[in-house]
Amino acid sequence: MTTGAADYRNLAVWKRSHELVLRVYGITRLFPRDERFGLTAQVRRAGVSIPSNIAEGRCRIAQGSYRALVDVALGSAGEVDYQLLLARDLGYMHHDEHRELADELVEIRGMLAALYRALATT
Repeated sequence: MTTGAADYRNLAVWKRSHELVLRVYGITRLFPRDERFGLTAQVRRAGVSIPSNIAEGRCRIAQGSYRALVDVALGSAGEVDYQLLLARDLGYMHHDEHRELADELVEIRGMLAALYRALATT
């Protein structure tokens, strides 16, 4: 497996998680101002963690480090899933918008799980 700064950008899971973060930032702009340091910051941080950990792991030399960081990305995807559910239940986002993002997260988590399994065999 080749490592390099730009290499992670070619991964489909990184591209999809990056797009998810862009959507999360757009949606959270509409959250109440008093959530700026609460849920808004938390869901953004967890969202950014997904592609960030993929990038960091991909740029590492040790394969075990890469796999561990993919596992962290999986955990962050779970955080985002719950935080968006909470935002929906608090009335900060529409049900349809939440459903689209939740469906995207299911797919991203599946891709991350597949990558995690593949890294165990290399």
